[in-house]
Amino acid sequence: MSKDAASAARVSIARIEQTLADSPAFVRVEPRFYVVRQGTAYIYIQILPWEPDRAVVRFVAQLVRGVEMTPDLAMKLLRMNARLRFGAFGYVAQGACVVLVHTLLGGETLDPDEILAALRDMSVIADEYDDRIFEEFGGHRMQDLIDASAASEFFDDTVHPRDWSDA
Repeated sequence: MSKDAASAARVSIARIEQTLADSPAFVRVEPRFYVVRQGTAYIYIQILPWEPDRAVVRFVAQLVRGVEMTPDLAMKLLRMNARLRFGAFGYVAQGACVVLVHTLLGGETLDPDEILAALRDMSVIADEYDDRIFEEFGGHRMQDLIDASAASEFFDDTVHPRDWSDA
C-alpha cells in the first residue's frame, strides 16, 4: 500500500468515526471495519486503501442467507436496483446470500453529509427488504442468525457451565 493510499484511508477512518461516533447503533469492530444496526439489519462499513492515492468506503448489508436465487428473485432485485438512490442488491453464491452494497470514494473528498445520506438510505432499505425477501423466498435474516448464535452460546454454557473464574 502506498503512503498516499494509507493517508486516504486514515482520513476516511477519521471522517467515519467523527460522523457516526454519537450513534448508539455504531460499533467499531476493528480498525477500518464498523457495524451499524438498523432494526433487524446490520450495515458493515469497511475502509479499503485504493492505489495509488485513494481509499474506498464500502457499505455492505447481508440481508438474507440460505436463499436460492430464482428468476423471480433476480427480477425483483433488478427492478429495485433501478429505483435505488444509493446501493444495489446483489447475490453472493457462497452462503446463498442476498446483499445490499454501496461504495463511496474516501479520502479528502468524503464528507459527513454524504456518509449519512448513504447510510440512512442503506439502513432503511436493508431493514425493510431483509424482511420482505425472507417472507417471500425463505432463508435466514442476519438478526435471526445472530440470535441463534447467541442462544447457542447461552445454552452451551448452561449444559457445560464454566466456573465463576471464567465469567
